[in-house]
Amino acid sequence: MSKGIKIGITGLPGAGKTHALLKVIEMLEADEMKVGGMITEPIIEDNKRLGFYVIDWQTKRKAILASTEIRSKFMVGKFGVDLSALEEVGVEAILKACETADVVVIDEVGKMEVESEKFVGAVKAALEIEKPLLLTLHKKSRNPLLQDIRRRDDVRILEVTPINRNLLPYKIMKLMKGELL
Repeated sequence: MSKGIKIGITGLPGAGKTHALLKVIEMLEADEMKVGGMITEPIIEDNKRLGFYVIDWQTKRKAILASTEIRSKFMVGKFGVDLSALEEVGVEAILKACETADVVVIDEVGKMEVESEKFVGAVKAALEIEKPLLLTLHKKSRNPLLQDIRRRDDVRILEVTPINRNLLPYKIMKLMKGELL
């Protein structure tokens, strides 16, 4: 495994960023790597997206990050965002993974998440350690954290599209193993 490789997966909403990330995690765990960090998962009922869970990948602890039911000063589209859920589950998962995991994953550095200073700090900390890091990145946000990540020389940004979404996880694994440059 390339020691400090950092890969950002970007793409339009619904392109398959999280899907690609989950496939890479599955392959890493099959190679007996310890993966930690946070994942987001949509809350879907009757084929409607009602919000998102934030999940600690190692413990599987989850909380509602955003929902049409939440009234918050932080609204992203129709979703109210619960920053305390992000900080209690997501930020904690990222910081723990920086210490104990072989590979750190952060899904997603997006509009909702960057409203939390603690989340921004955890992402910056994860970018500085010498461990492989996989992030999914909101494609169009002009947030300073996302712009900083995109400008970094040590982060390889890959875009997921409907055409490459099934092959991209295999390319990411080759990059992580140092087989592709």
